[in-house]
Amino acid sequence: MPSGKELIWDSKRQIREVTVEQVARRLREPLPPILLDVRESDEYVAGRLPGAVHVPRGFLELRVEDRIPDRAKPIVVYCAAGVRSVLAARTLQEMGYEDVASLAGGISRWTDAGLPVERPRVLTANQKERYRRHLIIPEVGETGQAKLLDAKVLLMGAGGLGSPAALYLAAAGVGTLGIIDMDVVDLSNLQRQVLHTSDRVGMPKTESAEKTLKALNPDVKVVTFPERLTSQNVERIVEPFDIVLDGGDNFPTRYLLNDACVLFGKPNVHGSIFRFDGQVTTFLPRQGPCYRCLYPQPPPPEMAPSCAEAGVLGVLPGIVGLFQANEAIKLILGVGEPLAGRLLTFDALGTRFTELKLRRDPNCPVCAEGVAFPGFIDYEQFCHLAA
Repeated sequence: MPSGKELIWDSKRQIREVTVEQVARRLREPLPPILLDVRESDEYVAGRLPGAVHVPRGFLELRVEDRIPDRAKPIVVYCAAGVRSVLAARTLQEMGYEDVASLAGGISRWTDAGLPVERPRVLTANQKERYRRHLIIPEVGETGQAKLLDAKVLLMGAGGLGSPAALYLAAAGVGTLGIIDMDVVDLSNLQRQVLHTSDRVGMPKTESAEKTLKALNPDVKVVTFPERLTSQNVERIVEPFDIVLDGGDNFPTRYLLNDACVLFGKPNVHGSIFRFDGQVTTFLPRQGPCYRCLYPQPPPPEMAPSCAEAGVLGVLPGIVGLFQANEAIKLILGVGEPLAGRLLTFDALGTRFTELKLRRDPNCPVCAEGVAFPGFIDYEQFCHLAA
């Protein structure tokens, strides 16, 4: 049986080693290699190569296939000084990974060369306990949970759709939630708007929402906008956030929010409800259709009455709002397939889902290729004249 030193030397003969200068150059290429950090967790939190994937050497065989499923992608493995990485690279080769190299000298030589190191977010003991069920999912883990904690999501409305979405985004640990709503809590809201309670009737919805969300998860920062969204304030409100959830209940706001998301390149997760029917889709600017591609002109008022006029089944916004929250979480984590170019409809009476394909309008006045942003308009007038 070979000794430990013999095993290391044998691995070094089999594994290609690359210098820190070579890796630094490759990271600037259009298709850079995956950096795999195989050090222990306490070493990793002290600093890592930019964007590195972390799988401790002791868990490599158990976890690497979940973290790096594509065996054809080039991988550079590194550790502290270049010994564990050689052994890890040999294991990856034996598992069928096709292009594996070890960083000679490890992160020690990288830092000695003055190359950049980033410090990953470190979860507190309390956060590790709170998000434990996330941390054991390979697609989330500590890296994904850190993405959630760093994310900023803006919710249009603290009503039927915004309530369930906000609750589950806060529970998931989305670090910053913005809430736009100028209304106060009304007794008739409580049939479906689960952020609010009977003793808060008359309280501004943004204030009620903040109380509920902070009680649920103190990690979450809640930014409130107790004002009407207009062409004058939309840039100030939308720009700081990563993702927008549209739970608005009127067409002027939907068109305004859509145009702002196209301008700033923000994903717009749209939901709407009517009696027993709901729909949800995700608009990714310049990658798929926008709201104007789906509805070039708003319908006349009699064809699209509000919930106050037509009514809505109380649980329906909960179902649709949770689909919106799910879309937002997938986008933050970079996993799964978003509902871009797809409209998911739900019939609560028949318990049936239907998926419709959406196509980008080549003549869309806002998102068509080569079209300059036309600027914000009077959306109330636009919807009135179109109707």
